[in-house]
Amino acid sequence: MNQYTESDLIEQPAIELFKSLGYAHQDCYNESFGSNGTLGRETSTDVVLKPRLKQALIKLNPSLPNEAIERAIEELTRDKSILHPVTANREIYKLIKDGIKVKVRQADGTEEDETVKVIDFNEPEKNDFFLASQFWITGEMYKRRADIVGFVNGLPLIFTELKAVHKKLENAFKDNLTDYKDTIPQIFWYNAAIILSNGSESRIGTISADFEHFSEWKKINNEGEEGVVSLETIIKGTCEKRKLLDLIENFILYKDAGGSLTKIIAKNHQYFGVNNAVDSFKGMKENQGRLGVFWHTQGSGKSFSMIFFSQKILRKFKGNYTFLIVTDRKELDEQIYKNFAEVGAVTEQEVHAESGKHLEQLLKEDHRNIFTIIHKFGDIDYMVSDRPDIIVITDEAHRTQYDTLAMNMRTAIPNAAFIAFTGTPLIVGEELTRKTFGDYVSVYNFKQSIDDNATVPLYYENRIPEVQLHESEMKEGIERILEETMLSPEQEEKLQREFSREYHIITRDDRLEKIAEDIVKHFVNRGYQGKAMVVSIDKPTAVKMYEKVQRYWTATINDLKKQIKKAKENKDEIQKQIDYMKEIDMAVVVSQEQNEIEKFRKLGLKIEKHRRRMVKEDLATKFKDPDNPFRIVFVCAMWMTGFDVPCLSTMYLDKPMKNHTLMQTIARANRVFRDKVNGLLVDYCGIFRNLQKALAIYGPGEGGDVDSPVKPKAELIRELEAAIAVIERVCEENDADIRKIADSDRLMQIKYIGDATDALLVNDETKRRYLALASQVDKLFKAILPDPDAKKYADTCSVIRVIAERIKSIIGTDVDIGDVKKKIEDLLNETVEVIGYIKEGKSPYGKKRIDLSKIDFEALKKKFDKGKKKNTQVAMLEAVIRGKLEKLVRLNKLRAGLLESFQKMIAEYNSGSMNIEKLSSSENF
Repeated sequence: MNQYTESDLIEQPAIELFKSLGYAHQDCYNESFGSNGTLGRETSTDVVLKPRLKQALIKLNPSLPNEAIERAIEELTRDKSILHPVTANREIYKLIKDGIKVKVRQADGTEEDETVKVIDFNEPEKNDFFLASQFWITGEMYKRRADIVGFVNGLPLIFTELKAVHKKLENAFKDNLTDYKDTIPQIFWYNAAIILSNGSESRIGTISADFEHFSEWKKINNEGEEGVVSLETIIKGTCEKRKLLDLIENFILYKDAGGSLTKIIAKNHQYFGVNNAVDSFKGMKENQGRLGVFWHTQGSGKSFSMIFFSQKILRKFKGNYTFLIVTDRKELDEQIYKNFAEVGAVTEQEVHAESGKHLEQLLKEDHRNIFTIIHKFGDIDYMVSDRPDIIVITDEAHRTQYDTLAMNMRTAIPNAAFIAFTGTPLIVGEELTRKTFGDYVSVYNFKQSIDDNATVPLYYENRIPEVQLHESEMKEGIERILEETMLSPEQEEKLQREFSREYHIITRDDRLEKIAEDIVKHFVNRGYQGKAMVVSIDKPTAVKMYEKVQRYWTATINDLKKQIKKAKENKDEIQKQIDYMKEIDMAVVVSQEQNEIEKFRKLGLKIEKHRRRMVKEDLATKFKDPDNPFRIVFVCAMWMTGFDVPCLSTMYLDKPMKNHTLMQTIARANRVFRDKVNGLLVDYCGIFRNLQKALAIYGPGEGGDVDSPVKPKAELIRELEAAIAVIERVCEENDADIRKIADSDRLMQIKYIGDATDALLVNDETKRRYLALASQVDKLFKAILPDPDAKKYADTCSVIRVIAERIKSIIGTDVDIGDVKKKIEDLLNETVEVIGYIKEGKSPYGKKRIDLSKIDFEALKKKFDKGKKKNTQVAMLEAVIRGKLEKLVRLNKLRAGLLESFQKMIAEYNSGSMNIEKLSSSENF
């Protein structure tokens, strides 16, 4: 008996963990139905355990009549199939969180509204926690069996999909969860969280999340306790009764952005960070309103953390709290309001302070959220409100709050509490921040964020040294002026006047020409084709760069057209590149100013066509859409902070920057997106020439090292070298010599690729390991393109990729694997008999109906004995038989034992306890 199955090694330990947390448990594989059935379900289409639900509602609402309880149950279990699944989930979530309004008839015959409490969030032990394993669910057309479903008061709030320890976790999402959401959608109407695990790797997510947005849960508690394996950590960290109810009540949001509804659940760092901040809020008297600095790296969900923080306080603490959300620029003010509004955290008409007087008025009124920029305090040097229930949340604005503005704000609201949210750490010398806000209340640094896959790593490369700016050419202070980011016309004039020499060097026409030409070459020859942002020193230069890049873009397309006429091979590749370049859209995005048409005209530039696009088109939405052809944007200040574009992967930097502005800007490229390995920063002005010096202002991290948000691209190349070395060792261990393939002639290459493929198909573990390593090599190779160093790795990476594709073609059941598969199909059809499970019509397998239990393996053995590459042939055979068995089982569930026998046989072969000859013997199947 195999003790390493999914059930024995993963499911049973998971059940024991839930039981240790106080959950009752029932194995429901043989569940009986009806009022006297195992769980009281009438049929397997029901996903709510009504007997448990009714009992819980009666217990939680002792003063309400049975009529109210029945109406609440009816409302909770109402069919939602007409709704989009996420919309249905949101509707039920509101009922669970806020209770169900029902009409209750009074003694005098009138009806009054009463609220039926569904869950007691304050006293977890008053609720019923139940775990069902092997839980059957029937949808409209299909029946599925869930591994583990966690119920609270009869409602299926936790859905857990498990995989065997040697299986890829992503398969739990792609193969199982995706299917369940299509076939048994009603189980997800109630779902709070979805857990995926193979024991050693576990993730948590929501009904709407793609796999890359399922996150790991690294800690059980705030002290950093971890389980023996991730399965223990995630169950104890999220499903312990009090933690689970806290997550459900206070850490779930629904984001409605332009009709697309997304469900969000807090990540590990957000959950603990926000609860730290809430604890600090509880101690306001002791800390004198200094709630702390909340540093979570850019891109790790800082805006959502702000909302979780404010919403939890409004819900859990008695009082009439007003949150004053302060930023230091209008663009951020609008963005943060939009973030709050899209998740429903703003419950009244938009409350923006239009002036100092308006801000004064708003603070005297009763509002839950007020949004303003710090500069509105410029004219207020007197007390506006002495309320102790105002909480100031600053988003990066604390950088500007140490002068008159800070003093004015403190004077205006002397009893307010202050908390600073920032995406960059405090720099050396920012002691005033601690005086105003207190010490760090939560830290989630660059390294932690990357390690948790909350962000991708950033790498930089210096391009074309002849256009690099040298420190000797740059007067100290230019970055300081540029720190303002959104330069006013007056500031732009000051920049050009005080730094005329430096400005001329940066904007010199021949220099910009070289950069534009390089951007075109770099962009089209990248491996990972994400979107790109070109950052220039000012608005006119951004427009110039657009025009120059357009010119080189057209020239490149014309050159490719000439090449295709002369080319004798690779014509398809050239045409593909031409088509790609033709579909690319580019645009300039810069802020408006008075007399801009005249200003640009004097510089020989036209702003009108760009402004027309900015006004008439929703360029922000287009740029965020990964499928929209708008793929290159030219900016100087806009979109550099508070603008999230996950599919953005490359930033071309030609603007002197430092400190927080630099950190915020480069973080545009660190968002997680599909198979994006990293963000790339192409440096044209020497920003990263002395990286350690630039980072030293942030002080040391843990262990005394500087926590670097960006690394030189050379380290990415070293990662590729290391990945190639690992995969070559795996090949050597299995007698697959891939080094000799690239240097051989074409015929020998074919032979060696076949030999290597066969050697790597020796068992499932080797095959899976090779494919995983090959995928990583391919991603890293694409990430370093178009670096000249990529050439020396190109042949090796191509060989690795070809072998991986060959393996996939052999083991795949839905791809053409050539003549060998056809021979197997023919042989199977020749050696089976007709069975009676299909009574009418044609078999879905072709002309003949197949009884896979009567396969003549002796005939197969003779057929395969003629070949030399037995591992390859067995893999092909396995793929075909598995595919046919799965089809057979879908049509006749009673044949499931046949598939299990086959899987067991393959497992024995993979473990080495069965050789190819024994596998071919009919008595094993």
